[in-house]
Amino acid sequence: MSIEALLKTNVNEHTEKKANLTYLSWAWAWAEALKADPKATFKVEMFDGKCYMEINGTAMVWVTVTMFDKPMTCQLPVMDSGNKAIPLKGYTAVSKYGKEYRVECDAFAVNTAIMRCMTKALGLHGLGLYIYAGQDLPDEDVPTEKVIITPTQGAMDSLPEDEQIYLKELAMDLIALCDKEEPKAAWVKLESENLDAEQKVALWTLLPSKVRSAIKKAKE
Repeated sequence: MSIEALLKTNVNEHTEKKANLTYLSWAWAWAEALKADPKATFKVEMFDGKCYMEINGTAMVWVTVTMFDKPMTCQLPVMDSGNKAIPLKGYTAVSKYGKEYRVECDAFAVNTAIMRCMTKALGLHGLGLYIYAGQDLPDEDVPTEKVIITPTQGAMDSLPEDEQIYLKELAMDLIALCDKEEPKAAWVKLESENLDAEQKVALWTLLPSKVRSAIKKAKE
């Protein structure tokens, strides 16, 4: 099975809605990945012995999926049932019946985020990508030029591990600033880091398209 075939695969029967997000079954998605590439692997990235990166009191997991000998990395916050990042110290919530309960950033929540992140990384290889683009169905005819893997997609791989960790942390800072609707501050921070051309390309691959667009507009 090719990348083009993965892009055309209809995954709708294997998804579920949670709050405002659509999730693809990780077990089904991984089975499809192995059918497409029996050598497919996934790796949970580690940070100082932890399977998540601490960002402003919350946790972000990173998973790299390798298919067709090409690694793709995605990140995902450890989230609650409302798709909000869970503070590492947890919090007390109130149910619709007025009863208090604790929401913890525990092993179960982290594991859930890891498997969802793995599925998201599979999207970068084409499987279910249309879900993350906000589409209801995959494109019937995907032009060949749209599925060519560009050199920038593997830009992180050529960098030393310490630089990769640094760029991932910087990416999270920029994402957080844009989430707070402070794209100008994100642009200023990016400029202050004095990245070289290779680092900039690698960093750009870590940022969601809306964050890249916001930073570009702030620069103008």
